[in-house]
This record gives sequence, C-alpha cells and structure tokens, in this order.
Amino acid sequence: MTLAEEARRSVLDAGLAAGLSAAGTCTARAWDGTRAVVEARRRGGLADTMAFTYRNPVRSTDPSRLLRGAATLFVGATGYAPASVPAPEAPASARVGWYATDDFYAQLRAGLDAMAGVLRRLGFRAVVVADDNGLVDREAAWRAGLGWYGRNSLLLSPKLGSWTVLGSVVTDASVAHVAQPMADRCGACTACGPACPTGAIGADRSVDARRCLAWIVQRPGPIPLDLRSAVGDRVYGCDECQEACPPNQAVVVRLSRSGGLAVGAAPGRWIDAAAWLLLGDDDLAEAWGRWYLPARDVGIARRNLLVVLGNSGAASSTAVVRAVRAHVDHPDPVVAEQARWSAERLGMAVADADAWHEHRRSGEDGAP
Repeated sequence: MTLAEEARRSVLDAGLAAGLSAAGTCTARAWDGTRAVVEARRRGGLADTMAFTYRNPVRSTDPSRLLRGAATLFVGATGYAPASVPAPEAPASARVGWYATDDFYAQLRAGLDAMAGVLRRLGFRAVVVADDNGLVDREAAWRAGLGWYGRNSLLLSPKLGSWTVLGSVVTDASVAHVAQPMADRCGACTACGPACPTGAIGADRSVDARRCLAWIVQRPGPIPLDLRSAVGDRVYGCDECQEACPPNQAVVVRLSRSGGLAVGAAPGRWIDAAAWLLLGDDDLAEAWGRWYLPARDVGIARRNLLVVLGNSGAASSTAVVRAVRAHVDHPDPVVAEQARWSAERLGMAVADADAWHEHRRSGEDGAP
C-alpha cells in the first residue's frame, strides 16, 4: 500500500517535532554494493575485532531482514554540535567525545518512535532501528538524502555536519517520493586525514579500526604500546577528524552566531580521571553509564583512565599518584600492566606498591 505524499510528510514532521534535526526517506531494497564493501573491509582486517554492523553484513545491509515486506526507510538524524565548555579543573581530566557527552540517542529514538507511531496508526508495520547495529545507518542516511560520505567515512550533512547520531524506521509502507543520494561535496579537501593522530583514515574513505582511537579505547585487551601516547587525554571517543573538517567548523560558527550553540553545557565533556579510578567497580560501572563497555568489564574503563593519567604529566598531583599506585597490583593483568606503564611515564617508582597498599589500609596517608 502506498502512502500519500501528505501522509509521508506528516510522518517526517512528527519525527522533527519530537526531536529529530533532519529526516528523509529511501527505499528498503538491499544494499548489495554496501555489503560488498563491508565484507571486503572485514576481510582486509580494517574492522579489527569490531563486531557491530561488521558482524553480519547480510543483515546490516538488508532492511527486509528486520521487517518482512519492508518497503521504505524513514531515516532520522539528531545533531550534537559541540558546546562551549569551560576548561577542566582537575589536574588530569579525561576527555569524552562530543557524541557521548549527553544521551543524544534518547532524543533520536524519541523522534524515530514518533514516526513509527504515525505509521502504525495509519495501519502499517514499523520497526525502529537505532544504535543496535541492525543497519549501516550512514548508508540509510545517505540514500535518504541527508548528507554525503566524508573522507573520514562519516556522513556529512549540509546543515549539521557530521555531528549527528543516525537511525531509521523500517516500514512496509510504500512511498511515491524518495530522496536521491547526495553527491560528494568534499571535493579536493583532505583536512581530516592529516588531523587523525594515528593516520587511520585511508585515501579510499575507509577507516582502519586497528588505529582509530575511537575504537581503540573501546576494544578489550591492552592498548597497543605504539598508540598509547596518541590516546592523550581521551577516555571515550575521538573528535579530531570531525573538528578539522571545514563543513563541521562552519556548522559550529553558524550556530555560535545564531545563538544556537550551547554555552556551559555538555557537563560530560570532562571527567576527573583520578577520582573515577578510585571508585569501586560497581560505582565506576554506574558512572560509566550508557557508554559502551564490552561485557560491562570495568577493567576496560580503568585501563583507559590509567592511560590518560600516564599521558597527563601530572606527576606532582597527589590524586594522580594515588590513583596510579592503587592499580599497579590490580588482579586484572591488563589494568596492572597499564598502571605500571603510566607510573613509568610519570617517573614514579612502583617497587613499593605493597607498602603503598599497607599505608592505604592503615589510613596513614589520608587516602580514602
């Protein structure tokens, strides 16, 4: 059954009213070309141990696998342009990627749910897909005319830049009008490539997950030695390629001039790495919250926080020294090794770790 244009617009308008920054439609035909690209990159090792949409390319490139009889995707984007935030106060603050500073996916889902609700009231079936690896969301957004593929493989919107989270509603409603994919607008610009701290961006617009810091700080196991310094103060996410992108910079300037750039917002941009490290496992897991953590293993969170401290140069900070020393004999070997690396970077001796723990138990040093 075909949805009239007025009804199609009402679906999109419902999503925009509920929090989406942009919305469009595309057909639900399988994306055979995208599947071939995903499979080739996985075979070439570019996916590293990453699963997500690489886990099952047949499924993540075919909307009909999510809804039998799928005909159309209603695709939504929610913007998260960087805010103007004050400098961190802690001596060794850990930086969080802009997309994770707030729950932007909640706003996205609200918009997608609103579109799905209209479709269901009209008698159609609808399935919401957002942040669950059901579909290659950038491909859906590109086909729906929301933007073009940037050289860093992210979707670039003329209005929002790549500062977006993306999702779709898969429905059996057919529509007469679908958008045309947007042509490339990067032109000769290659600003994102040199901006990547590890050279992870390929000339073919691929990203090598083995070197991408956004993935490196999420993957289990030790952080490769040759990448630890490059991690810098990043505890979750990396924005370098986005911040170097001229269209993204233009979005921030435009929002700043129009008063649409939040000031003093994004309280999650910086966290006190030393304070978080001294939390117990349950409290640290709660503080980590919605951020991705494989198997909810807080050892990965501790590893990341320790790398930040090792890179901080804050050897004179009592809090930093205390946090690092508290982990040099940690039962998780990945955490313990990372703590010793960080201690060495800070010029700390770790041979007296047992004495430190004895002091900590006795409370002679004032440690909590």
